[in-house]
Amino acid sequence: MDLSSIEIFLAVASDRSVTKAAKAVRRAPSNVTTRVQQLEEDLGVSLFSRDGKKMTLTREGETFLAYSNRLVALVLEARQAVRPVAPSGTLRVGTMESTAASRLPAALTQFNQMWPEVSLHLTMGASRDLTRDVLSDALDCALIARPPKTMREQDSSFDAELKALEMEPIFVEELLIVLPSGHPSIKSAADLRVGSLAALEPGCTYRRIAENWARKSSALPTSELGSYHAILASVATGNTAGVMPRSVLDLMHWPTPVQTHQLGPVETLLVYRRNDRPSAFNAFHEVLSATKGRDLRLATH
Repeated sequence: MDLSSIEIFLAVASDRSVTKAAKAVRRAPSNVTTRVQQLEEDLGVSLFSRDGKKMTLTREGETFLAYSNRLVALVLEARQAVRPVAPSGTLRVGTMESTAASRLPAALTQFNQMWPEVSLHLTMGASRDLTRDVLSDALDCALIARPPKTMREQDSSFDAELKALEMEPIFVEELLIVLPSGHPSIKSAADLRVGSLAALEPGCTYRRIAENWARKSSALPTSELGSYHAILASVATGNTAGVMPRSVLDLMHWPTPVQTHQLGPVETLLVYRRNDRPSAFNAFHEVLSATKGRDLRLATH
C-alpha cells in the first residue's frame, strides 16, 4: 500500500467511476483499475461493489475511506511541518458558489488548521468575473469552470483572458439539467416540456453551457436566480428546468424527487497570475493538489 494507491482509491470513491477518476488523477483507466485491485488484494477485502461502470463503496470501503482521508491529511501536514519558512499574510481566493459549497469546506478547514496565521479571504462569483479579478490583482487565485472549446472560440476575449493566466485542472464536475419529477425523460432540448430555464448570473459558465445546449433545439427564456436552492424550488413548480453540477445536487438532499439529464463533464480550474504568487498560495495549492480528483466533503466523514 502506498500513497498514490490511496489517492487513486479516493478519486474512484468520489467519482464512482474508473473513467472519471482516471481523468482526475491523470492516469490511464487500466492503471486505475489495476491499482484498485492491488489495494483490495493487499487489504484482503472488496472496497467497491461493481455495477457495470458504476463503483459503489462496500461497508469495508466506507471504513477504509475514513482512514484514507486521515492518511492523506497527515502526509500533507508532515510535508508542511518540515518547510523552513511558513506561509503568512493574506490570501485572496475566488470561487464559484457551487465549488465553495460542495468541494472546499474540508480543504479550507484543513488549511486553517495548518496555517492559522494566514488570513484567507474568500470571494464568490461567476467564472468570468473571477477571472477578471485575478487578472486585475483583486484576487490572488480563483476556482472557475472551464468553458468548452466551442464556447471559448465564440468568446475570444474570455479565451484571451484565460490564456493570460496559469491554469490547472483541480476538479471535474458532472453538469446536469434538473427536471420536475413528472417530466418525461429527454434526449435533447427539443424534448423539454417546461416554460423556462433557471440558472445563476450571466457570467456563470454552467448557465452559458446550458443556454447553448437549449438553443440548439428550443428557445427557452432564462430565469436568473440567486442560489441553487432557489433553482430547485423553481424546478419544483413543474414548469422550469434548472442547471447545476451533480456535486451540489447530491449535497442538498432535496426533499422532493427530481429527474436529471447529463450535459457532460466540466473542469474546474485553479487560475492564477504567472510569477506573482504570495507565500500562502503554494500552501493553498498543495492542500488542493493533495485532494485533487475527489469530493472534499468526504474528508469530513
